[in-house]
Amino acid sequence: MLRSRSFYAVAVLFLLPLAATARAQENRPRPEGGRSGPQVVSPQVDEDRKVTFRLLAPQAESVRLSGGDMPQARNAELTKGENDVWEVTLGPVDPGAYRYTFQVDGVSVVDPRNPQTSESNNNVWSLVIVPGSEISDLKDVPHGAVAEVPYYSKSLQRFRRMHVYTPPGYETSSEKYPVFYLLHGASDSDDSWSSIGRAGIILDNLIAAGRAKPMIVVMPAGHTGPFRFGPPSENSGNRQVDQFTEDFVNDLKPFVEQRYRVHNDRAHRAIAGLSMGGAQTLNITIPHLDEYAYVGVYSSGVFGIAGGGRAAAAGPSWEERHQEALDDAERKNGLKLLWFATGKEDFLLDTTKATVAMFEKHGFDVVYEETEGGHTWINWRQYLADFAPKLFQNSAEAGE
Repeated sequence: MLRSRSFYAVAVLFLLPLAATARAQENRPRPEGGRSGPQVVSPQVDEDRKVTFRLLAPQAESVRLSGGDMPQARNAELTKGENDVWEVTLGPVDPGAYRYTFQVDGVSVVDPRNPQTSESNNNVWSLVIVPGSEISDLKDVPHGAVAEVPYYSKSLQRFRRMHVYTPPGYETSSEKYPVFYLLHGASDSDDSWSSIGRAGIILDNLIAAGRAKPMIVVMPAGHTGPFRFGPPSENSGNRQVDQFTEDFVNDLKPFVEQRYRVHNDRAHRAIAGLSMGGAQTLNITIPHLDEYAYVGVYSSGVFGIAGGGRAAAAGPSWEERHQEALDDAERKNGLKLLWFATGKEDFLLDTTKATVAMFEKHGFDVVYEETEGGHTWINWRQYLADFAPKLFQNSAEAGE
Protein backbone atom coordinates (compact mmCIF):
# COMPACT_ATOMS: atom_id res chain seq x y z
CA MET A 1 0.00 0.00 0.00
CA LEU A 2 2.80 2.44 0.79
CA ARG A 3 4.38 1.81 -2.57
CA SER A 4 1.02 2.29 -4.30
CA ARG A 5 0.35 5.62 -2.52
CA SER A 6 3.84 6.82 -3.42
CA PHE A 7 3.17 5.99 -7.06
CA TYR A 8 -0.08 7.97 -7.13
CA ALA A 9 1.56 10.89 -5.34
CA VAL A 10 4.29 11.08 -7.98
CA ALA A 11 1.71 10.79 -10.73
CA VAL A 12 -0.33 13.66 -9.32
CA LEU A 13 2.75 15.86 -9.00
CA PHE A 14 3.63 15.06 -12.63
CA LEU A 15 0.14 15.69 -14.02
CA LEU A 16 -0.68 18.92 -12.20
CA PRO A 17 1.59 21.11 -14.38
CA LEU A 18 0.18 19.50 -17.51
CA ALA A 19 -3.36 20.21 -16.41
CA ALA A 20 -2.48 23.83 -15.66
CA THR A 21 -0.93 24.18 -19.10
CA ALA A 22 -3.99 22.64 -20.75
CA ARG A 23 -6.29 25.07 -18.88
CA ALA A 24 -4.15 28.00 -19.97
CA GLN A 25 -4.32 26.87 -23.60
CA GLU A 26 -8.06 26.30 -23.33
CA ASN A 27 -8.59 29.85 -22.08
CA ARG A 28 -6.24 31.46 -24.62
CA PRO A 29 -8.06 33.42 -27.34
CA ARG A 30 -8.22 31.41 -30.55
CA PRO A 31 -8.22 32.68 -34.10
CA GLU A 32 -11.60 32.62 -35.76
CA GLY A 33 -12.29 29.15 -37.15
CA GLY A 34 -11.15 26.98 -34.27
CA ARG A 35 -8.01 25.12 -33.32
CA SER A 36 -6.96 24.52 -36.94
CA GLY A 37 -6.86 28.24 -37.70
CA PRO A 38 -9.11 30.32 -39.95
CA GLN A 39 -11.49 28.38 -42.15
CA VAL A 40 -10.45 29.87 -45.47
CA VAL A 41 -12.88 29.81 -48.39
CA SER A 42 -11.16 29.97 -51.77
CA PRO A 43 -12.14 30.64 -54.44
CA GLN A 44 -15.39 32.42 -53.61
CA VAL A 45 -17.55 33.19 -56.65
CA ASP A 46 -20.30 35.73 -55.98
CA GLU A 47 -23.51 36.32 -57.90
CA ASP A 48 -22.04 39.43 -59.52
CA ARG A 49 -19.27 37.17 -60.93
CA LYS A 50 -16.63 38.71 -58.70
CA VAL A 51 -14.13 36.10 -57.56
CA THR A 52 -12.21 36.23 -54.28
CA PHE A 53 -9.04 34.21 -53.82
CA ARG A 54 -7.64 33.55 -50.32
CA LEU A 55 -4.57 31.83 -48.94
CA LEU A 56 -3.48 31.20 -45.34
CA ALA A 57 0.26 31.86 -45.42
CA PRO A 58 1.55 33.20 -42.06
CA GLN A 59 5.24 33.25 -43.04
CA ALA A 60 4.86 34.57 -46.60
CA GLU A 61 6.26 37.97 -47.53
CA SER A 62 4.39 38.31 -50.82
CA VAL A 63 1.59 36.43 -52.58
CA ARG A 64 0.54 36.96 -56.17
CA LEU A 65 -2.06 35.32 -58.36
CA SER A 66 -0.96 33.72 -61.60
CA GLY A 67 -3.86 33.13 -63.98
CA GLY A 68 -4.26 31.66 -67.41
CA ASP A 69 -7.05 33.21 -69.47
CA MET A 70 -8.43 35.50 -66.74
CA PRO A 71 -6.96 38.93 -67.57
CA GLN A 72 -7.55 40.32 -64.08
CA ALA A 73 -5.59 37.45 -62.50
CA ARG A 74 -2.26 38.07 -64.18
CA ASN A 75 0.16 38.92 -61.36
CA ALA A 76 -2.62 40.33 -59.19
CA GLU A 77 -1.25 41.02 -55.69
CA LEU A 78 -2.97 39.58 -52.62
CA THR A 79 -3.14 41.65 -49.45
CA LYS A 80 -2.41 40.15 -46.04
CA GLY A 81 -5.30 40.62 -43.64
CA GLU A 82 -6.37 39.35 -40.26
CA ASN A 83 -5.31 35.91 -39.10
CA ASP A 84 -2.52 35.76 -41.70
CA VAL A 85 -5.00 35.29 -44.60
CA TRP A 86 -4.01 36.82 -47.94
CA GLU A 87 -6.86 37.93 -50.18
CA VAL A 88 -7.75 39.57 -53.49
CA THR A 89 -11.10 40.11 -55.24
CA LEU A 90 -11.27 40.32 -59.03
CA GLY A 91 -14.00 40.94 -61.52
CA PRO A 92 -16.60 40.79 -62.62
CA VAL A 93 -15.14 37.85 -64.56
CA ASP A 94 -16.67 36.54 -67.78
CA PRO A 95 -18.38 33.13 -67.41
CA GLY A 96 -16.15 30.15 -68.03
CA ALA A 97 -13.41 27.96 -66.58
CA TYR A 98 -10.08 29.45 -65.50
CA ARG A 99 -6.78 28.09 -64.24
CA TYR A 100 -4.74 29.79 -61.54
CA THR A 101 -1.97 29.27 -59.02
CA PHE A 102 -0.55 31.30 -56.14
CA GLN A 103 2.99 32.64 -56.34
CA VAL A 104 4.16 32.56 -52.72
CA ASP A 105 7.52 34.32 -52.42
CA GLY A 106 8.13 33.28 -56.01
CA VAL A 107 7.10 29.64 -55.57
CA SER A 108 4.08 28.41 -57.54
CA VAL A 109 1.52 26.52 -55.42
CA VAL A 110 -2.02 25.35 -56.01
CA ASP A 111 -4.90 26.59 -53.88
CA PRO A 112 -5.01 24.22 -50.85
CA ARG A 113 -8.68 25.06 -50.24
CA ASN A 114 -9.80 24.18 -53.77
CA PRO A 115 -10.11 20.50 -54.77
CA GLN A 116 -10.72 21.32 -58.44
CA THR A 117 -7.58 21.01 -60.54
CA SER A 118 -6.44 20.86 -64.15
CA GLU A 119 -3.30 19.07 -65.32
CA SER A 120 -0.67 20.35 -67.74
CA ASN A 121 2.30 18.42 -69.06
CA ASN A 122 4.60 19.43 -66.21
CA ASN A 123 2.39 20.92 -63.49
CA VAL A 124 -1.05 21.18 -61.93
CA TRP A 125 -3.31 24.24 -61.79
CA SER A 126 -6.22 25.09 -59.54
CA LEU A 127 -9.49 25.52 -61.40
CA VAL A 128 -12.33 27.97 -60.83
CA ILE A 129 -15.67 27.91 -62.65
CA VAL A 130 -17.56 31.19 -63.11
CA PRO A 131 -21.17 30.24 -63.97
CA GLY A 132 -23.17 31.77 -66.78
CA SER A 133 -21.79 30.00 -69.85
CA GLU A 134 -24.42 28.65 -72.22
CA ILE A 135 -22.08 26.01 -73.60
CA SER A 136 -20.02 24.81 -70.62
CA ASP A 137 -22.15 25.21 -67.49
CA LEU A 138 -23.20 22.01 -65.74
CA LYS A 139 -26.93 21.62 -66.43
CA ASP A 140 -29.74 19.31 -65.41
CA VAL A 141 -29.45 17.10 -68.48
CA PRO A 142 -28.36 13.48 -69.03
CA HIS A 143 -24.63 13.20 -68.50
CA GLY A 144 -21.99 10.99 -70.01
CA ALA A 145 -18.77 9.96 -68.32
CA VAL A 146 -15.09 10.85 -68.72
CA ALA A 147 -12.61 8.11 -67.82
CA GLU A 148 -8.83 8.05 -67.43
CA VAL A 149 -7.75 5.11 -69.54
CA PRO A 150 -4.23 3.62 -69.51
CA TYR A 151 -2.89 1.72 -72.50
CA TYR A 152 0.45 0.25 -73.50
CA SER A 153 2.23 1.88 -76.42
CA LYS A 154 4.40 -0.59 -78.30
CA SER A 155 5.74 2.31 -80.33
CA LEU A 156 7.09 4.05 -77.23
CA GLN A 157 7.63 0.92 -75.10
CA ARG A 158 5.74 2.28 -72.11
CA PHE A 159 2.30 2.86 -70.68
CA ARG A 160 0.41 5.95 -71.76
CA ARG A 161 -2.87 7.56 -70.72
CA MET A 162 -5.86 9.03 -72.51
CA HIS A 163 -9.17 10.52 -71.40
CA VAL A 164 -12.31 9.14 -73.03
CA TYR A 165 -15.80 10.63 -73.00
CA THR A 166 -18.70 8.23 -73.48
CA PRO A 167 -22.13 9.80 -74.09
CA PRO A 168 -25.25 9.32 -71.95
CA GLY A 169 -26.64 5.82 -72.38
CA TYR A 170 -23.41 4.22 -73.59
CA GLU A 171 -23.16 1.83 -70.63
CA THR A 172 -26.69 0.48 -71.05
CA SER A 173 -26.80 0.22 -74.83
CA SER A 174 -25.30 -2.16 -77.37
CA GLU A 175 -25.06 0.40 -80.16
CA LYS A 176 -21.92 1.51 -81.93
CA TYR A 177 -21.00 5.19 -81.92
CA PRO A 178 -18.97 7.54 -84.10
CA VAL A 179 -15.61 8.55 -82.65
CA PHE A 180 -14.05 12.00 -82.39
CA TYR A 181 -10.33 12.34 -81.54
CA LEU A 182 -9.69 15.65 -79.77
CA LEU A 183 -6.08 16.82 -79.33
CA HIS A 184 -4.71 19.39 -76.85
CA GLY A 185 -2.04 22.06 -77.29
CA ALA A 186 1.58 22.53 -76.28
CA SER A 187 2.39 22.17 -72.56
CA ASP A 188 -1.01 20.61 -71.79
CA SER A 189 -2.02 16.99 -71.16
CA ASP A 190 -4.76 14.48 -71.92
CA ASP A 191 -6.61 15.85 -68.85
CA SER A 192 -6.80 19.37 -70.24
CA TRP A 193 -9.72 19.06 -72.65
CA SER A 194 -11.97 17.54 -69.99
CA SER A 195 -10.96 19.87 -67.12
CA ILE A 196 -10.22 23.39 -68.37
CA GLY A 197 -11.73 22.56 -71.78
CA ARG A 198 -15.01 21.24 -70.28
CA ALA A 199 -15.37 18.89 -73.27
CA GLY A 200 -17.61 16.37 -71.51
CA ILE A 201 -19.96 19.07 -70.24
CA ILE A 202 -20.06 20.77 -73.65
CA LEU A 203 -20.94 17.49 -75.36
CA ASP A 204 -23.58 16.69 -72.73
CA ASN A 205 -25.27 20.05 -73.35
CA LEU A 206 -25.08 19.80 -77.14
CA ILE A 207 -26.46 16.26 -77.19
CA ALA A 208 -29.28 17.15 -74.77
CA ALA A 209 -30.25 20.11 -76.95
CA GLY A 210 -30.31 17.92 -80.05
CA ARG A 211 -27.50 19.93 -81.63
CA ALA A 212 -24.90 17.16 -81.67
CA LYS A 213 -25.08 13.42 -82.20
CA PRO A 214 -23.99 11.10 -79.40
CA MET A 215 -20.34 10.27 -79.97
CA ILE A 216 -17.28 8.97 -78.19
CA VAL A 217 -14.58 11.60 -77.70
CA VAL A 218 -10.99 10.41 -77.26
CA MET A 219 -8.53 12.89 -75.74
CA PRO A 220 -4.94 11.59 -76.09
CA ALA A 221 -1.75 12.76 -74.42
CA GLY A 222 -0.05 14.83 -77.13
CA HIS A 223 3.36 14.97 -75.48
CA THR A 224 5.68 12.00 -75.43
CA GLY A 225 8.18 13.68 -73.07
CA PRO A 226 8.96 17.05 -71.48
CA PHE A 227 7.64 19.93 -73.54
CA ARG A 228 10.06 22.03 -75.57
CA PHE A 229 9.62 24.40 -78.49
CA GLY A 230 11.07 23.78 -81.90
CA PRO A 231 10.69 21.38 -84.80
CA PRO A 232 11.46 17.69 -84.33
CA SER A 233 14.95 16.49 -85.13
CA GLU A 234 16.82 13.24 -84.74
CA ASN A 235 19.78 14.86 -82.97
CA SER A 236 17.99 17.09 -80.48
CA GLY A 237 15.85 14.35 -79.04
CA ASN A 238 12.80 16.52 -79.74
CA ARG A 239 10.85 14.03 -81.83
CA GLN A 240 7.58 14.53 -79.97
CA VAL A 241 5.44 15.20 -83.03
CA ASP A 242 6.77 12.15 -84.89
CA GLN A 243 6.59 9.93 -81.81
CA PHE A 244 3.05 11.03 -81.07
CA THR A 245 1.96 10.29 -84.63
CA GLU A 246 3.53 6.83 -84.44
CA ASP A 247 1.82 6.14 -81.12
CA PHE A 248 -1.53 7.48 -82.33
CA VAL A 249 -1.58 5.53 -85.59
CA ASN A 250 -0.08 2.26 -84.36
CA ASP A 251 -1.32 2.01 -80.76
CA LEU A 252 -3.93 4.49 -79.55
CA LYS A 253 -6.39 4.37 -82.44
CA PRO A 254 -6.34 0.55 -82.69
CA PHE A 255 -6.79 0.33 -78.91
CA VAL A 256 -9.86 2.58 -79.04
CA GLU A 257 -11.43 0.66 -81.89
CA GLN A 258 -10.91 -2.65 -80.08
CA ARG A 259 -12.03 -1.55 -76.62
CA TYR A 260 -14.97 0.74 -77.40
CA ARG A 261 -18.11 0.22 -79.45
CA VAL A 262 -17.16 2.57 -82.27
CA HIS A 263 -17.64 2.38 -86.00
CA ASN A 264 -14.28 1.97 -87.67
CA ASP A 265 -15.06 3.47 -91.07
CA ARG A 266 -14.20 6.92 -92.40
CA ALA A 267 -17.73 8.36 -92.24
CA HIS A 268 -17.86 7.77 -88.49
CA ARG A 269 -14.44 9.20 -87.65
CA ALA A 270 -13.47 12.82 -86.86
CA ILE A 271 -10.34 14.48 -85.52
CA ALA A 272 -9.48 18.01 -84.35
CA GLY A 273 -6.82 19.73 -82.29
CA LEU A 274 -5.82 23.11 -80.94
CA SER A 275 -2.42 24.77 -81.45
CA MET A 276 0.16 21.95 -81.29
CA GLY A 277 -2.74 19.51 -81.52
CA GLY A 278 -3.91 21.22 -84.70
CA ALA A 279 -0.52 20.66 -86.31
CA GLN A 280 -0.59 17.05 -85.11
CA THR A 281 -4.07 16.67 -86.59
CA LEU A 282 -2.73 17.60 -90.01
CA ASN A 283 0.32 15.33 -89.61
CA ILE A 284 -2.00 12.41 -88.85
CA THR A 285 -4.80 13.02 -91.31
CA ILE A 286 -3.17 14.11 -94.56
CA PRO A 287 -1.16 10.86 -95.02
CA HIS A 288 -4.31 8.95 -93.90
CA LEU A 289 -6.96 11.21 -95.37
CA ASP A 290 -9.08 8.26 -96.49
CA GLU A 291 -9.66 7.43 -92.80
CA TYR A 292 -11.21 10.74 -91.63
CA ALA A 293 -14.38 12.46 -92.83
CA TYR A 294 -14.13 15.47 -90.51
CA VAL A 295 -10.99 17.45 -89.69
CA GLY A 296 -10.79 20.50 -87.39
CA VAL A 297 -7.85 22.81 -86.73
CA TYR A 298 -8.21 25.33 -83.89
CA SER A 299 -5.76 28.26 -83.62
CA SER A 300 -3.19 26.43 -85.66
CA GLY A 301 -1.90 25.24 -89.01
CA VAL A 302 1.37 24.03 -90.47
CA PHE A 303 4.03 25.43 -88.15
CA GLY A 304 6.63 27.42 -90.04
CA ILE A 305 4.52 27.95 -93.15
CA ALA A 306 4.30 31.69 -92.49
CA GLY A 307 8.00 32.06 -91.59
CA GLY A 308 9.18 33.75 -88.40
CA GLY A 309 10.48 32.16 -85.23
CA ARG A 310 8.72 28.84 -85.72
CA ALA A 311 10.13 28.17 -89.18
CA ALA A 312 10.49 24.56 -90.10
CA ALA A 313 13.78 22.71 -89.99
CA ALA A 314 16.00 22.65 -93.07
CA GLY A 315 14.86 20.31 -95.83
CA PRO A 316 11.64 19.80 -97.77
CA SER A 317 8.70 21.86 -96.58
CA TRP A 318 5.58 20.27 -95.07
CA GLU A 319 3.78 20.91 -98.34
CA GLU A 320 6.53 19.24 -100.34
CA ARG A 321 6.62 16.20 -98.07
CA HIS A 322 2.86 15.74 -98.44
CA GLN A 323 2.58 16.75 -102.10
CA GLU A 324 1.23 13.40 -103.30
CA ALA A 325 -1.46 13.20 -100.62
CA LEU A 326 -2.50 16.83 -101.10
CA ASP A 327 -3.05 16.27 -104.82
CA ASP A 328 -4.76 12.88 -104.55
CA ALA A 329 -8.32 13.62 -105.70
CA GLU A 330 -9.57 10.18 -104.70
CA ARG A 331 -8.61 10.72 -101.07
CA LYS A 332 -10.54 14.00 -101.00
CA ASN A 333 -13.73 12.18 -101.92
CA GLY A 334 -15.48 11.49 -98.64
CA LEU A 335 -13.85 14.37 -96.78
CA LYS A 336 -16.97 16.11 -95.55
CA LEU A 337 -15.40 18.96 -93.56
CA LEU A 338 -12.02 20.65 -93.29
CA TRP A 339 -12.63 23.37 -90.70
CA PHE A 340 -10.27 26.06 -89.40
CA ALA A 341 -10.92 28.68 -86.72
CA THR A 342 -8.54 31.24 -85.21
CA GLY A 343 -8.92 34.48 -83.25
CA LYS A 344 -7.97 37.85 -84.66
CA GLU A 345 -5.54 38.43 -81.78
CA ASP A 346 -4.00 34.94 -81.99
CA PHE A 347 -0.24 34.88 -82.59
CA LEU A 348 -0.79 31.97 -85.01
CA LEU A 349 -3.29 33.86 -87.16
CA ASP A 350 -0.85 34.21 -90.07
CA THR A 351 0.00 30.51 -89.78
CA THR A 352 -3.67 29.62 -90.06
CA LYS A 353 -4.25 31.90 -93.06
CA ALA A 354 -1.21 30.55 -94.91
CA THR A 355 -2.28 26.96 -94.20
CA VAL A 356 -5.82 27.60 -95.43
CA ALA A 357 -4.44 29.18 -98.60
CA MET A 358 -2.19 26.14 -99.17
CA PHE A 359 -5.07 23.70 -98.90
CA GLU A 360 -7.24 25.79 -101.19
CA LYS A 361 -4.39 25.83 -103.73
CA HIS A 362 -4.51 22.03 -103.74
CA GLY A 363 -8.24 21.96 -104.36
CA PHE A 364 -9.58 21.47 -100.85
CA ASP A 365 -12.91 23.00 -99.88
CA VAL A 366 -11.91 24.75 -96.62
CA VAL A 367 -14.24 26.35 -94.09
CA TYR A 368 -12.40 29.13 -92.26
CA GLU A 369 -13.83 31.15 -89.37
CA GLU A 370 -11.93 34.12 -87.97
CA THR A 371 -13.23 35.01 -84.54
CA GLU A 372 -12.56 37.56 -81.84
CA GLY A 373 -10.02 36.78 -79.13
CA GLY A 374 -6.63 35.15 -78.96
CA HIS A 375 -4.83 31.92 -78.12
CA THR A 376 -7.03 30.98 -75.17
CA TRP A 377 -9.29 28.27 -73.82
CA ILE A 378 -12.09 30.82 -74.05
CA ASN A 379 -11.92 30.42 -77.82
CA TRP A 380 -11.14 26.70 -77.88
CA ARG A 381 -14.22 25.78 -75.84
CA GLN A 382 -16.32 27.80 -78.25
CA TYR A 383 -14.64 26.18 -81.27
CA LEU A 384 -15.51 22.75 -79.87
CA ALA A 385 -19.10 23.86 -79.35
CA ASP A 386 -19.21 25.10 -82.96
CA PHE A 387 -17.44 22.12 -84.51
CA ALA A 388 -19.12 19.18 -82.75
CA PRO A 389 -22.63 19.92 -84.12
CA LYS A 390 -21.23 19.62 -87.66
CA LEU A 391 -20.17 16.01 -87.12
CA PHE A 392 -22.04 12.86 -88.12
CA GLN A 393 -25.32 14.64 -88.85
CA ASN A 394 -26.26 12.19 -91.58
CA SER A 395 -28.31 9.48 -89.85
CA ALA A 396 -26.21 6.71 -91.40
CA GLU A 397 -23.00 8.35 -90.13
CA ALA A 398 -24.41 8.60 -86.61
CA GLY A 399 -25.09 4.90 -86.55
CA GLU A 400 -28.86 5.32 -86.40
